[in-house]
Amino acid sequence: MTTNLLFAGFGGQGILFSGKFLAYKGLIEDRQVSWLPSYGPEMRGGTATCSVILSDEPVGSPIVGEPDVLIAMNLPSLDKFEDTVVPGGKIFVDSTLIGRQVKRDDVTAYYIPATKIADDNGMSTLANMILMGKVLKECPELGGSHTEDALRKVVSARHQDLLAVNQKALELGANV
Repeated sequence: MTTNLLFAGFGGQGILFSGKFLAYKGLIEDRQVSWLPSYGPEMRGGTATCSVILSDEPVGSPIVGEPDVLIAMNLPSLDKFEDTVVPGGKIFVDSTLIGRQVKRDDVTAYYIPATKIADDNGMSTLANMILMGKVLKECPELGGSHTEDALRKVVSARHQDLLAVNQKALELGANV
């Protein structure tokens, strides 16, 4: 089984962090993994995307042209990538920042006010992990275990105090 995911938004929203978290989770679960980050020259405020492939077989190419799952954290990302999602795929939208609905009726759309939930809970930089919590809940093929182990890999040694707040963000997202 192979799942192709595309994370997209502005630089500074944690797009690459979310993708890296999911990639480490896949590695810990002994899956074949590809993680391909991409961001514009502006970095913070510019566009950022991250392709993640999780598979039971070797991954032939790291490019995700037709994602099974799209995580859109801003309107330009939804506008650009909505039509690339495979029929039957899933689109996760940060509805705090994106005021429109998904136009397609052959995909399942989830509207999560991730930025608002993050702000309301004093974790304004963790809307990405709130979305990730919802993604993990709604995509059982991604597996529900090893989240804490993956967080320990992606949260740097000097920021280990942020493990609990990242875990809390995942839980908030799963319970939306």
